[in-house]
Amino acid sequence: MNDYAAELIDISTAFLEETTSICPVCRQVIVAHLLERDGQVIMHKVCPVHGAFEALVYGDAALYTRIKAYKKPPQAPLQYATAVDKGCPWDCGFCPEHHQHLCLGIIEVNSNCNLECPLCVTDSGPRPANGFSLTFEQVNSILNRLIETEGHPEVVQFSGGEPTLHPRILDFIALARQKGISYVMLNTNGIRIARDDRFLEALAKLNVHIYLQFDGFDERTLLTLRGRADLLELKLKALERLGEAGLRVILVPAVERGVNEHEVGRIVSFGLSHPAVFGISFQSVFHAQRHPPFDPLGRVTAPDILKSLESQLNGLFRLDDFIAIPCCAPTCGMTTYALLVDGQVLPVPRLLPVESYLDYVKNRVMPALDEALLHLLESLWSAGAQAGSEAPALALLQALGQDCSKLDGDWEAQRCVSCRVGLPLNQHTPPDLARHIFMISVRDFMDPWTFDVRDLHRCCIGVLLPDGKTVPLCAYNSLGYRERYTAELSCHRDIQGRSQPARQEL
Repeated sequence: MNDYAAELIDISTAFLEETTSICPVCRQVIVAHLLERDGQVIMHKVCPVHGAFEALVYGDAALYTRIKAYKKPPQAPLQYATAVDKGCPWDCGFCPEHHQHLCLGIIEVNSNCNLECPLCVTDSGPRPANGFSLTFEQVNSILNRLIETEGHPEVVQFSGGEPTLHPRILDFIALARQKGISYVMLNTNGIRIARDDRFLEALAKLNVHIYLQFDGFDERTLLTLRGRADLLELKLKALERLGEAGLRVILVPAVERGVNEHEVGRIVSFGLSHPAVFGISFQSVFHAQRHPPFDPLGRVTAPDILKSLESQLNGLFRLDDFIAIPCCAPTCGMTTYALLVDGQVLPVPRLLPVESYLDYVKNRVMPALDEALLHLLESLWSAGAQAGSEAPALALLQALGQDCSKLDGDWEAQRCVSCRVGLPLNQHTPPDLARHIFMISVRDFMDPWTFDVRDLHRCCIGVLLPDGKTVPLCAYNSLGYRERYTAELSCHRDIQGRSQPARQEL
């Protein structure tokens, strides 16, 4: 501990560790100290130009300490795209300083959107003439590069802007499928899905998984975060149509302090009862690009969301049902799964010793584990988990002791919490089995106030770019990479870098 850190310690503040962060104003790399204060973890840092900053990093210091060492041994990508030159975090591509391969690759196909949300990490809006729209050739190159660096990638997400506005989005999804990527997600606000019959029919044929923006039910929530109080009807219409089309949905609420914390339990209850919804992915609000005014010391963090969930659902899900995702920094996200059967919601960690398998620090001194079960749990507790897909659901039910050896038939059935199929689990088809597994995750992305270079080294969610590089998502949104690439892509440069005239595709 240096002299400066020692001076910080008083009766209410304890020094935890030193790390490297950035100034939220000028993005200069600076030293930061993590402190425990009033049961929370606070980042304190001083920029020589812009002064001191403090931000809440984690709302539960005891939980932070317990899971901090909870890390899966890293697995490097097959290839790196950049060399170490300026040093982390300025050589993203990945460079050899990056420790973890990619679990989830994101392709932002455009910057145009049919909303102009007060909260938007991509700074998108209805501005097609000034934005970018990737070409088929660029997306093909991106997917080929993903295969080169990952070998057999299983998960990719198409995002934007609003990707459903891209005239070739269906071609992009089909292309990813043709290249052997089994789990393809579409990150959308749902507006086009609510209105366009032919588009919905095409999505159903492609069997894409829908990642649906869904922040809550209150008009104030929607107005504050999305700029329109009338969006709920469109969201519900989209969900109704997705259910009818047999498509699987993960609801994605952005949670902000003082805005929609009170709605997290209601969102989960709604998801559990809706035939199209297979999970919820809560995300604390990312304070970069466009966002409502906020207090950096009043941020919502992952344990805050989970404690609200526990309280609002009267213990249906508890904080200790959630396990840190070990492939990235453990404080970046927590996940649980529930078995839905016989009218009950049974969190899997109450049925299987999940933490014993995924706590790699303890497992180094434990007897040999069941490798098949470990592989299954690693695939579920991953940033690239395939929520709602059939194979993991089948394997998980087998691990839980269900006899799933008699699966046959090709009939369809309804989905509900208390199985309306009317048959025991061992007579379900795989698609029906998947309807009995429900996921809830909480993600807490770093922003310029909470940025930690050490955690960046383990980031396994990245933005895939036409120049062959992959930039970790938190770096892309916090360090100016987004602004630089948006400007370059808006010139419609091709994959060799030659400038092309802007085309009015949208």
